[in-house]
Amino acid sequence: MLEKCLESVYQNVIVKQIIVVDGGSTDRTLQILNHFNNLYRNVKIIKDSGNRATARQKGIENVTAEWFIFVDSDVVLCKNWYKKAMQHTDPNVGAVWGIEVWSTIQNHTALKLFLWVTRGIFSLRGGTHDTLIRTKAVADIRIPKKLHVFEDAYIKNWIQKKGYSVKACYIPFCLHFRPKEVWTLKGSMNLIIEAMKCGNPVLFVKLMIAYGFYAAYSISQIMSTNKT
Repeated sequence: MLEKCLESVYQNVIVKQIIVVDGGSTDRTLQILNHFNNLYRNVKIIKDSGNRATARQKGIENVTAEWFIFVDSDVVLCKNWYKKAMQHTDPNVGAVWGIEVWSTIQNHTALKLFLWVTRGIFSLRGGTHDTLIRTKAVADIRIPKKLHVFEDAYIKNWIQKKGYSVKACYIPFCLHFRPKEVWTLKGSMNLIIEAMKCGNPVLFVKLMIAYGFYAAYSISQIMSTNKT
């Protein structure tokens, strides 16, 4: 999805520089990045052999703009994403989170429930798949290296402790093209395992209620696929 992801970024964001933190890709990642750099001359590749915490830390440390966006490599941004996100900013806003929509959801009722649950999960633990962040709000952040998961929660909490608000929005949004492993029993269990890593019993219970919907939806996808 990287090529489609980057196309959506260039089409819907005012790009000063694309910063890519690469963990040693052996697929077509570097080839794709070189292609876009040849077109726009603004792709910076940083090597990192750590995890999501160290990758995000290195990305932040290389930002020079007033605002930057975390974008996962398997998402496609909606039309005019940046323009719509900036409509939610004022001097007190440290971050604007665009909601994710799983690409497989077709049913209208399921989509409405999914969006409600997903926004609730963000209020509990944050998210960074398509998030606009005020650089000043995280300039001195030091994300603990152990946080391969819940590094997004740490970033959200850091921004709020700095006195900024973090806005969760239905617009802008991104389409999230989840890998096929999500639609397996193992993938569903991974949602639960991830929630267990939060280290906070109260938060774990709240996340389990929300992630229960994700797991149920994943299982329904499995059953539907098996029938076909």
